[in-house]
Amino acid sequence: MSAANPATYEQITIESNDQERTADLRMGTVAFDYYEDIFSPTITARVRVVNTGDSMSPKDVTDSKKTDGEKQSIYNGLPLRGGERVIVKILDKGNSYDGGEKDGIDFASDVKKYMYVSSITDVISETQRETFLLNLVSREAITNETTRVFRKYTGPISESVRNIVGETLVSKFEDGSVNTSSNKYSFIGNNRKPFSVITWLASKAVPESSGDGTAGFLFYQTQDGFQFRSIDDMIQQDSVATYVYTEVTKSSIERNNDYRILKYSVDKNQDLLKKLRLGTYSSQRMFFNPNTFTFTNPEKGKFKLQDDKIKNLGKKKVKSELPKISDESERTLDDLPTRILSGVIDIGTMDQGVSQEENADPSKYQAQAIMRYNVLFTQTLSMTVPCNTDLRAGNIITCEFPKISRKDSAELDPDTSGKYIIKELCHHFDPDGSYTSMKLIRDTFGFYGS
Repeated sequence: MSAANPATYEQITIESNDQERTADLRMGTVAFDYYEDIFSPTITARVRVVNTGDSMSPKDVTDSKKTDGEKQSIYNGLPLRGGERVIVKILDKGNSYDGGEKDGIDFASDVKKYMYVSSITDVISETQRETFLLNLVSREAITNETTRVFRKYTGPISESVRNIVGETLVSKFEDGSVNTSSNKYSFIGNNRKPFSVITWLASKAVPESSGDGTAGFLFYQTQDGFQFRSIDDMIQQDSVATYVYTEVTKSSIERNNDYRILKYSVDKNQDLLKKLRLGTYSSQRMFFNPNTFTFTNPEKGKFKLQDDKIKNLGKKKVKSELPKISDESERTLDDLPTRILSGVIDIGTMDQGVSQEENADPSKYQAQAIMRYNVLFTQTLSMTVPCNTDLRAGNIITCEFPKISRKDSAELDPDTSGKYIIKELCHHFDPDGSYTSMKLIRDTFGFYGS
């Protein structure tokens, strides 16, 4: 059975803010969309509801409304004001890549996984029915707006992130969801929101396992909970599935049709000028020392895209793809810094008394992080496949696209095929079927090692 068939709404229940009234939305849900993004700290969802005006009986509403004996709509009877809890469980009838059953979407097994209504939009009221769109977020997204980070944190950045999630968001990371950072950083929360602080720390973190690798972490949420992952470590993951795009798919022969690509589009038109302005290929940071009133050695803050230090999903030889500065020169675009920034070295701010110790060496992460985040979008691809709720944002998948040729050949396109990171995904469910749409990214073109 193909996962493109309609999924089963096992439970879609909404609770009033006082948790005394509930309404079953399964019969009225005409579309459900679930979203994950590695550049978003929270998951989101949307529920499109078509509701008749007699969905809630008097016993479902407050005593003051029982007197008339008339049924009411969900919007007025609950009533919907924002902040309501929504319990969601959707079964996925497709087969997983290894032949087992897929997980589906389950936010009903634990009260901490319940989603919350952040807003109600597109409300249309008619005589016999009403339609509205429920925009949902995770519990932590609500908590983030009501809490602040105040105290001082010291030690490895990854440990500070663990503590912030536990202390302010009242949540935790599952095993294997945090990559350890090698660098320490001391700071004070300064009354900022948790998501803002963690995202700020992610750009400063250097992975412990990367050696001479590059800085750059991502903080995001999936069905499995929060993730604090190094880009370099994410790139080294194994591929969780292979998707094939052919007129007669290889997947239909070797496995089920759930792993065919329904449609896709590739964006190869990179904005060279934008990348140069962002310092993607080469950048330099000037550091001012407040003790000596001098700038540090300019060479210390330089960082460029080097083949021997960067871990890639595609071709290893990145430098060879960069154009030369001019016909008369052998230097390429990563040989000269195209973005120069300045900053003040953090000295003695976190220590008692007079200290000459640097809080952290910015040369180890500032320019590196700029490059790492930007080069990740070297190649982008949008793709739609039969619904696969086993996929997560941040997963690696392999895509196989046929080479365009007049000959009847089974060759793969060496430029487009290969491994990609799932930047964002959307699981869509409606009465006609279900599918998963994704935006895929990677830092180079083609197969790795080619």
